[in-house]
Amino acid sequence: DVQLVESGGGSVQPGGSLRLSCAASGYTYRMAWFRQAPGKEREGVLDILTETGITYWADSVQDRFTASRDKAKNTIFLEMNSLKPEDSAMYYCAADVEPHGHNWDPRALQYWGQGTQVTVS
Repeated sequence: DVQLVESGGGSVQPGGSLRLSCAASGYTYRMAWFRQAPGKEREGVLDILTETGITYWADSVQDRFTASRDKAKNTIFLEMNSLKPEDSAMYYCAADVEPHGHNWDPRALQYWGQGTQVTVS
């Protein structure tokens, strides 16, 4: 099994920035960030193929968020800029160790972190 440890959430004013990180305990084929606000479905934000660094973005964030990775440490980073109140949610890191392609369906990812809260107000 792969354990995922997230960090970096917090509270920020609109227009501010936060950086989330997710460290995996072992090999992953892809890692992703999802978010879920109260009363809403979990939605994908970033999907990254950990070997190649190819990224897929949700339309709502692709002009404001950036991603990076540290392959040696099995860690991905989500830099969130120009944050809006609608970005407020619990952010979850997820991972898949099988070579499946990009998929925004949360059921396609095998491993999940505990989540980190992001509040923009």
